[in-house]
Amino acid sequence: MALYRDEAVVLRTQKLGEADRIVTLLTRHHGRVRAVAKGVRRTSSRFGSRVEPFMHVDLQLAEGRTLDVITQVETLDAYAGRLGNDYGAYTCGTSMLESADRLVGEDGHPAAQQYLLLVGALRALADRRHPSGLILDSFLLRSLAIAGYAPSFDTCARCGLAGPHRSFNPGAGGMLCVDCRLPGSDNPAPETVLLLGALLSGLWPQAETSGDRTRREASALVASYLQWHLERGLRSLDYVDR
Repeated sequence: MALYRDEAVVLRTQKLGEADRIVTLLTRHHGRVRAVAKGVRRTSSRFGSRVEPFMHVDLQLAEGRTLDVITQVETLDAYAGRLGNDYGAYTCGTSMLESADRLVGEDGHPAAQQYLLLVGALRALADRRHPSGLILDSFLLRSLAIAGYAPSFDTCARCGLAGPHRSFNPGAGGMLCVDCRLPGSDNPAPETVLLLGALLSGLWPQAETSGDRTRREASALVASYLQWHLERGLRSLDYVDR
């Protein structure tokens, strides 16, 4: 069998047989990969703890007919241990893993931008660089943009008229002017629209001056935008403390 190496973040695992696991990975060069980790549920396993969710690893895989097989694993960073004692950070990280799994395209297709974004966001969470909720919402907006669903916050998403605008519609792609406004659109506060733009652009000094009410409204709009494009919400978002 042909062998290859890659860096990856473990997104999720599921049991296979009596001692194996199927591990879903977001890799740097091969996109999303599903691989078998043999014998990792045994206490004698050499690398069982290295293929758990949140682990950032360097690994070797053998190509298989349906699933590749993990043959070697080295830990680059153990984010699970660094996030496990902070409920807010841990639940935000869980939502990042789920969204990455859902937003990355077909298995095996390169997704380097999504990989680098996820690693950077997990590192920011683990280092407590910014409030967890802001890191999560920034990650979700940027991940959506990479996937081709970039929202518009400073111009009308339909006609391109420069803002600021008052109406937000996830199906239309973001903010809408008065002439383009659709029934059922939200009317977020101007401060919320500015926060959303800052999170998408990575303007952290501006984002961190926002108040709790503004952050909650922004989070709700990010969740609705994500749900629209995924066609269903993230289950893990229900556990994030807003």
